[in-house]
Amino acid sequence: MRAVQIISTQPEPILAETDVPVPAPRDGEVLIRVHAAGVTPTELVWSPTTQNNDGSPRSRAVPGHEFSGVIATVGRDSKGFSIGDEVFGMNDWFVDGATADYCTAPASSIAHKPKCLTHAEAAAVPIGALTAWQGLHDHAKLQAWQRILVHGGAGGVGIFCIQLARHHGAKVIATASTRNVGFVSRLGADQVIDYTMDAFDRIVRGVDVVFDTVGGETLRRSWSVLKPGGRLVTVAADSENTSDAREREAFFIVEPNQKQLTEIGELLESGLLRVFVDGEVPFSNAAAAYNRETKRTLGYGKTVIVMPVTEPH
Repeated sequence: MRAVQIISTQPEPILAETDVPVPAPRDGEVLIRVHAAGVTPTELVWSPTTQNNDGSPRSRAVPGHEFSGVIATVGRDSKGFSIGDEVFGMNDWFVDGATADYCTAPASSIAHKPKCLTHAEAAAVPIGALTAWQGLHDHAKLQAWQRILVHGGAGGVGIFCIQLARHHGAKVIATASTRNVGFVSRLGADQVIDYTMDAFDRIVRGVDVVFDTVGGETLRRSWSVLKPGGRLVTVAADSENTSDAREREAFFIVEPNQKQLTEIGELLESGLLRVFVDGEVPFSNAAAAYNRETKRTLGYGKTVIVMPVTEPH
């Protein structure tokens, strides 16, 4: 099958299309004929890209760990799914992703694709929506009456964070670039700060939660806007190995969760949650999508690689 592999990560990530064997699903897994895969450029520099779970070196990883497609094979003890089912979900960062004709995933990491979404739209959901869900509820313990500051409100995670926080009954403040202020406001943010014009830490004080998707100086300045006892969570990759104990504690990596993904799918079906695809890139241009060389169409949401679907082997 066709797949895009990370050939090298130094000095810059290099990706190339290759021909590799179709993976075989293990017990509890399914084989998915990929129709679309979400792009997360930062994964090219994450540790699972260059090392296995046991710390040993890893090479030629296939990126793209969120996807939408059709089940081609059901492994033994994989319950709840049949061949031909349309599904979406994510798989573990330490296995090969979905920028390929096929990928495998545990049945417990996928859900039935919402009928209201195209495969491209569905592929833009799992990582962003699950990250927002887990950050808000599992890590920050956001309550309905609380105030939250979301950094990067127009990004792949921020879009879902704003919508889910509002759905939960929280008051939302978000940062965005000038071109996206109106969009983020329409998403449901009660207040939008144009970070190109204003410093958020001169405007915001006493919030209960900061959800950071930016990292760096933005994260470091965010501690000052929290109320006593407030919580900060971050998904910025530079916090994974930081020497700052507070940042390391605030950092988390999203995990597959079928129950949460199913609930997210129900919100999408009901229209209470929306997904935005910034651009659809053909598989033949996948490397450029990861290197941010493709033209952005909306300026918000997620880029998705669309696969030329082949018949099952």
